[in-house]
Amino acid sequence: QVQLVESGGGLVQPGGSLRLSCAASGSGAEIFAMGWHRQAPGAQRSLVAAITDGGSTVYADSVKGRFFISRDNAKNTVTLQMDSLKPEDTGVYYCNAGVRDTATYRRFELWGQGTVVTVSS
Repeated sequence: QVQLVESGGGLVQPGGSLRLSCAASGSGAEIFAMGWHRQAPGAQRSLVAAITDGGSTVYADSVKGRFFISRDNAKNTVTLQMDSLKPEDTGVYYCNAGVRDTATYRRFELWGQGTVVTVSS
């Protein structure tokens, strides 16, 4: 019943910034950890950043100090602020969430459709 929708991707020059947002729509599920993964051209999908429902965060080493993840539990949104972007940050960024169905208590993962980030001069 819950879907994730990303927004905020685009084309930026090296050193620029973007802010990605992910909104959960629908009802019938609790959302726990949320995060962002990216898939660079020709590469596998990898973790960028994640945040638990309690606010604990984890970042890939390559983005520490440049990217910042936050969430608004009341609005069921997660945001990734990306500063000092580099060409190697280019890729498709996917929002994901750990979810528990409120009726059955079954747990599963949700993935958004992805939003493209291109860092190029």
